[in-house]
Amino acid sequence: MPLISTKGVYGLTAMYQLSKHKEDTPVQIKEISSSANIPQNYLEQLLSKLRRAELVRSIRGARGGYILAKEPKDILVKDILIALEGDLKVIDSSTENPILNIFFDEAKENTKKIFNISLAQLDDYQDKYNEFLHYSI
Repeated sequence: MPLISTKGVYGLTAMYQLSKHKEDTPVQIKEISSSANIPQNYLEQLLSKLRRAELVRSIRGARGGYILAKEPKDILVKDILIALEGDLKVIDSSTENPILNIFFDEAKENTKKIFNISLAQLDDYQDKYNEFLHYSI
């Protein structure tokens, strides 16, 4: 089983899309769905979980939609994934071996550290992507 499911990937993708929206106006779910290539019904479920985790806010009405509940620099990737996945698990259960349990606990903490970056910091990967494009031409 993968560490991050489609739920986590889609949710992080939607949150990143919202972080790129520069205006103070909400983004409609159909726009997020289209630009992120996420099925709209599934996206509604994910945004509902993210709203309950107080990571997004929903605005009702004809010009309604979703906005980030905080600044992108204040929303951590690990918080998004935990809100959607329940937790970042390396394994689903403990073992009979206490040594391995300690190892898996450390692996879980190290995994959380890897995802301890903000949505704003994901922009750093734009430079890596640009380098990739430059070298692949």
